[in-house]
Amino acid sequence: MKVQIHERFESRLPADDEHPYRTGAWRPQATEYDAWDLDVEGEIPRDLAGTYLRNTENPLLPPIQRYHPFDGDGMLHSMSFRDGEAVYRNRFVKTDGFRAEREAGEALWAGAAESPNVARRDDGWGARPRMKDASSTDVVVHNGVALSSFWLCGDLYRFDPVTLEDLGKEKLGGRFPAEGVSAHPKVDERTGEMLFFNYGTEAPYMHYGVVSAQGELVHYIDVPLPGPRLPHDMAFTENYAIVNDCPMFWDPEALAEGHYVTTFHPELPTRFGVIPRRGSSAEIRWFEADPTFVLHWINAYEDGDEIVLDGFFEENPSPARRPDLSFNQNLFRYLDLHSMISKAHRWRFDLRSGETREEHLSERIMEFGMINGRHGGRPYRYSYNALPARGWFGFEGVVKHDLERGTEEVLELPEGVYASETVMAPRIGSRAEDDGYLLTYTMNLVEDRSDCLILDAANPSAGPIARVALPERICSGTHAFWHAATA
Repeated sequence: MKVQIHERFESRLPADDEHPYRTGAWRPQATEYDAWDLDVEGEIPRDLAGTYLRNTENPLLPPIQRYHPFDGDGMLHSMSFRDGEAVYRNRFVKTDGFRAEREAGEALWAGAAESPNVARRDDGWGARPRMKDASSTDVVVHNGVALSSFWLCGDLYRFDPVTLEDLGKEKLGGRFPAEGVSAHPKVDERTGEMLFFNYGTEAPYMHYGVVSAQGELVHYIDVPLPGPRLPHDMAFTENYAIVNDCPMFWDPEALAEGHYVTTFHPELPTRFGVIPRRGSSAEIRWFEADPTFVLHWINAYEDGDEIVLDGFFEENPSPARRPDLSFNQNLFRYLDLHSMISKAHRWRFDLRSGETREEHLSERIMEFGMINGRHGGRPYRYSYNALPARGWFGFEGVVKHDLERGTEEVLELPEGVYASETVMAPRIGSRAEDDGYLLTYTMNLVEDRSDCLILDAANPSAGPIARVALPERICSGTHAFWHAATA
């Protein structure tokens, strides 16, 4: 392996750190690398061409009071494949907050587990009042540019998806919305469009937008809600976008006093807003379903007069505090997908009658579903879902879910080895939906290393075709994207 350090940053975190999300699989990095001639066990397929991108959280400074794993500074990881070779790079997302805090030498904004009142700066920048937009949640590639984003809405930061060259902030043709963009904008590989939403604490509380294949904001509408909500993801079909109003959101009375307390309201239904892709606010149709919270959708498509939407239904969206758990375990109980009992689920919205039908697709605890991106918004058969660890936020393997047959193929990693959100990379010339490869970065605590595993998407339980070593063990994180190589 040939390695060149691009830049090394000072970490001011304690040397004897014991925080559960700054140690173990979540141990942060402080160094940016370029690496090539990588060490490979097995052989990289020559028909694998493109870039596997992942966003992770890597704090460099102690918090003002209390650290939440989603507060860490964003860091993109890029592994590009071509002709049986791979090149790896990683770079911090140097947001406005990253630069200001590095200059100050201390945290300036509140985190997700802190009151906004503790923030040391209040100049109108950031997500939620006085919270740093770390751009550490998601990454997609649109119009040839990688875009990182934050879960509470904010700026989009632009990178070359292969070299990770910093290209500055996304402007959307000079029409970037003042309300920002949430994580999980959706790129339609058929049309090249990017669909997005945002949300906030002021009416109408949500907006929906469309960005053209050329990067121009061409459609932007209000999505009026009854009050502030906490949607995290959206879905789309060939002709519609789907947003949601789940009955778990900030407590209105606490919010009026400046406190962000998340409360589940089981007496309220889950509502789904179905919007024609270029439709107006008046054209939104709302469908009701059983109360839950959905963190992530898998896919959606049209089936005659019905819209089919697949995602992960939480049977227990608001786990109760437990006296047998530590302070940190109780504080981060919303990150334990086993406690929330997250299961693959299907909703059907009848556009004629307005009725909703729904059912579980599996009884296995799963989340973070990925598909072959060519089937986004269209009928599909396979999803590749993360197998969550118990008691904390981590992934122990991947589940290939065949929705046509109702079967599941499981790859469980060895003890002490954890996976990332797993992307599906169609091989060059592929025709079948699962004709390609699954890619996942691993955090191996036993050997103190990270690898990129390459699996056969048609048979992932057979184990890795190849294992590509990284220069350093990376930090666990959230979302990933596959960007196919162009000719």
